[in-house]
Amino acid sequence: MSSSVHPDALRSLVEGTHGAPFEVLGPHAVADGQVIIRAFQPRASEVSVVIEATGVWAAMTRIDDGGVWEVSVPGADAGVRYHLAVKDYYGETITVQDPYRFPAQLTDFDRYLLAEGRHLYSYEKLGAHSQEIDGIAGVQFAVWAPNARRVSVIGGFNGWNPVTHPMRNTGTSGFWELFIPGVKAGDIYRYDVLAFNGYHMEKADPYGFRTEVRPANASIVADLEYQWSDGEWMQAREKRNPLNAPMSIYEVHLGSWRRNEDGGWLNYRQLAHELVAYCKEMGFTHIELMPVLEHALDASWGYQVTGYYAVTSRYGSPQDFMYFVDQCHQHGIGVILDWVPAHFPKDGHALSYFDGTHLYEHADPRQGEHPDWGTYIFNFGRNEVRNFLLSNALFWLKVYHIDGLRVDAVSSMLYLDFSRKAGQWVPNKYGGNENLEAISFLREFNETIHGECPGTYTIAEESTSWAMVSRPVYIGGLGFSFKWNMGWMHDTLDYAAKDPIYRRYHHNKMTFSLLYAFNENFILSLSHDEVVHMKGSLIQKMAGDWQMKFAGLRLLLGYQMTHPGKKLNFMGAEFGQWREWSETRSLDWELLKWTTHLGVQSWMRDLNAIYQKEASLWEIDYSFEGFQWIEPNDADNSVYSYLRFADDASDFLVVVCNFTPIKREGYRLGVPEGGFYTELLNSDSTFYGGSNLGNGGGLQAEMTPSHGFPASLSVTLPPMSIVIFKPSRPLSGVRRSAEKARLAAEGAASAAESARAAEVARVAPRDLAVAEPRGLAVPPPHDLSKQPPHEVVIPPPRAIMTPPPGARSIQSQPKAKATNKKATQPGTPTLKSKPATPKKVTPQQLEAAVKKSAKAKPAPKAARAAAPADDLKQVEGIGPKIAAALVKAGIASFEKLAKASEAELKQALEQDGLRFAPSLGTWAEQAALLAKGDTKKLRTLQARLSGGRRTQANS
Repeated sequence: MSSSVHPDALRSLVEGTHGAPFEVLGPHAVADGQVIIRAFQPRASEVSVVIEATGVWAAMTRIDDGGVWEVSVPGADAGVRYHLAVKDYYGETITVQDPYRFPAQLTDFDRYLLAEGRHLYSYEKLGAHSQEIDGIAGVQFAVWAPNARRVSVIGGFNGWNPVTHPMRNTGTSGFWELFIPGVKAGDIYRYDVLAFNGYHMEKADPYGFRTEVRPANASIVADLEYQWSDGEWMQAREKRNPLNAPMSIYEVHLGSWRRNEDGGWLNYRQLAHELVAYCKEMGFTHIELMPVLEHALDASWGYQVTGYYAVTSRYGSPQDFMYFVDQCHQHGIGVILDWVPAHFPKDGHALSYFDGTHLYEHADPRQGEHPDWGTYIFNFGRNEVRNFLLSNALFWLKVYHIDGLRVDAVSSMLYLDFSRKAGQWVPNKYGGNENLEAISFLREFNETIHGECPGTYTIAEESTSWAMVSRPVYIGGLGFSFKWNMGWMHDTLDYAAKDPIYRRYHHNKMTFSLLYAFNENFILSLSHDEVVHMKGSLIQKMAGDWQMKFAGLRLLLGYQMTHPGKKLNFMGAEFGQWREWSETRSLDWELLKWTTHLGVQSWMRDLNAIYQKEASLWEIDYSFEGFQWIEPNDADNSVYSYLRFADDASDFLVVVCNFTPIKREGYRLGVPEGGFYTELLNSDSTFYGGSNLGNGGGLQAEMTPSHGFPASLSVTLPPMSIVIFKPSRPLSGVRRSAEKARLAAEGAASAAESARAAEVARVAPRDLAVAEPRGLAVPPPHDLSKQPPHEVVIPPPRAIMTPPPGARSIQSQPKAKATNKKATQPGTPTLKSKPATPKKVTPQQLEAAVKKSAKAKPAPKAARAAAPADDLKQVEGIGPKIAAALVKAGIASFEKLAKASEAELKQALEQDGLRFAPSLGTWAEQAALLAKGDTKKLRTLQARLSGGRRTQANS
């Protein structure tokens, strides 16, 4: 049978080189009121068209030996609905929906916006989307390849044959599309791209939502449906101003934070519980994820992205990652994602040379390649490339509910001569080295993010002195919310690495940051970049012997937390990871069996706790009103002292850092007012692994002027330490109202809590220090080494978290003998001395001691007459929720609490969704004392519990 189609067009279609298949295939109206339908079925012996409205079959005729079939249907139009009945050479007939009967899904308006680079939600149109057209389920594919001769969709559904499903070229815009019925979520696919220059390559979908696990690299059709439970967080996010809120960021590489026992990765859902619980208990407010966008090479840590719209399949599915973010939000933790628009790798299956031309990158290597990283640079002058990246940023914030994007390598984007020598770069049109197109893109990026996603934020990793990185675009800035303070990081680490005897000559390294601290909205970062590639771990960078390194690390973390700016710490630093970080293994959680490492972890947790509680540490981070030096020039002693203020100037902290291993007594420190100053935190506490020097829990200011202030403190400065003080006095009206609201929210119904609420308004300065224990440091009565032995109280070991599987809890260590033969830690220098380790008590011994104590003296009638819930809430660490759960489980008195086993307590709490964290011994001891009516010893014990460690009962 002859056909109106030119033989060359048929041959081109059969050979897979025809770039306009819809001109041949599908329904075509002809002048005499008929419709000619053509189909490509190369493996068929017979093909018929079945008109769905009438059920009439019309047999098709083969018009080309390659498998093109045709039939004329009278009385129909081009929109006729039909399907194909295809009989193969085995005689089996199947029903096939013809992809070429469906109309284009990209509208003229879509193509216009995409070409203009203004389609902010292009991910809703491009890529692979499951949808239903005319009642037929399938997947709509769309891709940008303007210089391709032909683009086909290939996959398991068509035997990876590029001839079977060539796509429709929508015109001069360069976008290709095709709806393929019967394809579904989970199907694997690629685009087979044939260029006019002969280039032929299979490409992953630039907009693909999921990919195979490396080393496989095909795209996977993925639906992004998920039932979110973070509505409260998302509503609050829109109104939140991150600049005047606490931000303590835990930077994490998901593949190496912790691993399963077999060495395999934790998946997103495991991390949603284990990592989130850890960060919650440690007090971090945000988790920053090193890139989880799909990447082929593990060793790139995710910074060489091959799938910008795909969360890496290493750890699970898109829904699994959504679950992780959802859990973060439900536990009050924000999620920041490392985002990499600065460069992309040369992997053949990805963006490079996508359609046979330098589509996403510059053609000139002086503009389009990074000499350091061996990667390509995006061509920010192309509308479609800008659209690809802008839409990608919104995709993560909108679809995955990410709260912030940290933009990697911004400096490399800003400068045309970044890491290049003369002659290796092309100046801009004005002859300068500024990348004007990248600058324009960054400004548009920040304007778009802040306009479309209120409450989210952007962070620049920018290492130069480029001005106004974190200032609004409308005044000439780049528009970022924050900028990493790389100068502070390098100066501080350089200072910390110097022998203390030489630090006096480098004193200005620590004061210099305050000369520019308020020029940008800085984040103080101690990131992954500082603990890799032979740089050593953070604790290894500290000067001195083994013990001094721990003291130096605690001091560094405390200094960071009290310095103006938001905070970021890379995983492992919070417990003194010794080895350099590697993406190939887990962190060394087994180190937590050592009191030194557990002490650093406790210090980090307590720093985060006081950081969140004290508004003076975050409310005014970016103005001089929030900071004032007391003494910045004591270079001879290497001591720095300063004040931090909240919005309410009467709410302030006094911070003093001693960067030498010398104890300094009677150090005179000027303060703004008289009264009693509580010692909130002391990094030298034995609880953190220090020598336990301090100021007896606080000091009375003398009306002796000093440092330009009317009053002063005579402070004992422990060696290599930071000490934080706060004036103890009635709160201002605003703070009093806030404190009362906080207490009410916590269910302050007990007599003790009610008394505490009343004291907020009327307690005397010195009494408040006693009535309001901060509970974040052991308040030593001066130097404990000079006290009688029975006065020395060593807090019991307490892990900050339930140790992750594979990590061991703190263990007893033998006391050093007179021979000075010390226990040593594998892989570390020999200790000259080791802090005393608490004696372990078995549950059986503890139970026997409790029973013995309970028999010693009967409980007074007044104690027994109390209501069960109020009774239990007198025990330190038992809040109203815990008390209610215990009463519900039948543990409704001091006596029953004292006798309950840890398993019984755990079961009682978990059935109400609560988590058991305090030690059985703590609760049992208090219950026994209450049952005996020994309130004096009870108050002493509870004061030590509040002062020496913070219970986590209501977590």
